[in-house]
Amino acid sequence: MTVRALLARVVLQEDINFLLTNRMPRQLLTRFMGWFSKIEQPLVRDISIAIWKLFADLDLSDARTTYFRSLHDCFTRQLREGARPLDSAAGVLVSPCDAIVGACGAVSGTAVIQAKGFPYPLIDLLGDPALVEHCRGGSYVTLRLTSSMYHRFHAPHDCLVERVTYVSGDVWNVNPIALKRVERLFCKNERAIIEATLADSGHRLVLVPVAAILVASIRLHFIDVLLHLRYRGPRVIPCAATFAKGEEMGWFQHGSTIIVFAPKGFALCEGISQGARIRMGQALLRLLG
Repeated sequence: MTVRALLARVVLQEDINFLLTNRMPRQLLTRFMGWFSKIEQPLVRDISIAIWKLFADLDLSDARTTYFRSLHDCFTRQLREGARPLDSAAGVLVSPCDAIVGACGAVSGTAVIQAKGFPYPLIDLLGDPALVEHCRGGSYVTLRLTSSMYHRFHAPHDCLVERVTYVSGDVWNVNPIALKRVERLFCKNERAIIEATLADSGHRLVLVPVAAILVASIRLHFIDVLLHLRYRGPRVIPCAATFAKGEEMGWFQHGSTIIVFAPKGFALCEGISQGARIRMGQALLRLLG
């Protein structure tokens, strides 16, 4: 096969993937999946998980239990004790989740990269000029959770969560194909902006869980509601929730993205680069000096 033919085949496959996962009634499909995944009928559950295993690299060896009431129960599974060792170094922020590292690096001015050639303004993502200014000169890491990964996320450090801002939006797929084709994708999708203060240094950390097609629900344990497309409560939710490093903060229903913003003075840890795989608890960002 010639290089030209190979490239044409890749483009065709990407076109099909994009059409199948984006050019459909995304919100309707997401709501259907939310309902279907919670069906606890054994045959439906078993067939659904079997099909999932067929098309994804699903590894349940580190799950707390191998019995699941439903597909949703499997999606949101917990881990057995000790499955994710924590980097306990004081100046290290650990990854909040299992993920594939996407765009990452220094925050250049008030914009960051979504994918090659696709920057997006932080004001469109965060919606708060003061928060954007706080992130200027800092570092960021985009963490993409695939469908088969562990879907719960945890505190990167000892911290106090002081505010959550919920932004309703669309549910575009967040896979690399969509990120190369849809400008400002993260700014279009449903998301929660979590603001936290680190316990030892006082630095302010921002986590942005972004929902996607088949997900559109974010559960935060310190808020008494499920954040999803039909949520009609207050947009800004003040809170005062204390977390220890590695403590569970919430979960996604399926798979999506978390963008981590650390202020000036933090840098990426060794080995953190686009395409790298990381597990919850491993070193992600470190305080310099």
